[in-house]
Amino acid sequence: MVDATAPASLARRIGTGTGIALAAAAVLVVSAIVAVSVGAVAIPLGTVWGIALDRILPGIVTPDWTAGRANIVWEIRFPRVVLAGLVGAGLGLVGAALQSVTRNPLADPHLLGISSGGAFGAIAALLHTGLFLGLLTVPLMAFGGALVATVLVLGVAQLAGASSADRLVLAGVAVSFVIMACANILIFLGDPRATHTVVFWMLGGLGLAQWSHLLWPLAVLIPCGLWLWAQAGRLNAMSLGDETAASLGIEVGRFRLTVFVVAALITGVMVAFSGLIGFVGLMMPHLVRLVVGGDNARVLPGSALAGAVFLIWADAAARVVMAPEDMPIGVVTGLIGGVFFIWMMAKRR
Repeated sequence: MVDATAPASLARRIGTGTGIALAAAAVLVVSAIVAVSVGAVAIPLGTVWGIALDRILPGIVTPDWTAGRANIVWEIRFPRVVLAGLVGAGLGLVGAALQSVTRNPLADPHLLGISSGGAFGAIAALLHTGLFLGLLTVPLMAFGGALVATVLVLGVAQLAGASSADRLVLAGVAVSFVIMACANILIFLGDPRATHTVVFWMLGGLGLAQWSHLLWPLAVLIPCGLWLWAQAGRLNAMSLGDETAASLGIEVGRFRLTVFVVAALITGVMVAFSGLIGFVGLMMPHLVRLVVGGDNARVLPGSALAGAVFLIWADAAARVVMAPEDMPIGVVTGLIGGVFFIWMMAKRR
């Protein structure tokens, strides 16, 4: 017997999903436009919209702004805001995937040492090896560093028999400290004239964003993000335990390693262009789960969106709080993330 209510129920779900997607897109666009308008030099929202439309569809509006304002909006602030969105989306996505595949609510690329590995690779490229592969040198070495850090964390956890969630985090923290100590040695041995730039980069910053830089984060985030989203069912099974996942035909070890490699790729490339930005991957998945539940088919895109919006606003705050100077965005996320971490510990007590 055919259920007559099934088509109506499916239509309602599609309509609800479409409505949520449109609302999310609207929030992201509005956040980006507002973030572009604020800074050391405030620019009216109407001017921001006009400049954007004029650059995307030339001739559709009559310019009533100066060339200086047009350069500030289009050449400086828009690339920065877009990069903030891409980095935030990538870190939020990675955090959600790692928390599911490790069954660890504290897992994120920063706490598990992946970000530190990416930073080590980027610092080595910037101060010592030079750009021997052109513009690909820093992203590739950052990915290599993130991948090595991932292998080290898994190896330390295996060596210490650290199968529990808390011990895996401890292994990540230990590896992160060791890697950052090695990174500091690279800085100490590097060119003193470049040290200030590298130290500021380690605190996290998006001030050097350019349109030409956005291709690499975008080229990594889209395919990797779609692959992780396609694995939502497997991630759901992994979050129930290795035995449950194995009983459903999932090769647990291989799948976990693949997810870690994808996470290292995303994190390495994001770190290469933004520096170290912590806690985004920890906070966003938890906040999203409070709204949409635990299904990764919703958690993964929700975490990406929440991470993008959060980092856009965090960068806006970093530009405004100490204007005309830029506060490192890692300071902003660290302050917020520290409070969130304390709240999480109190909640789990």
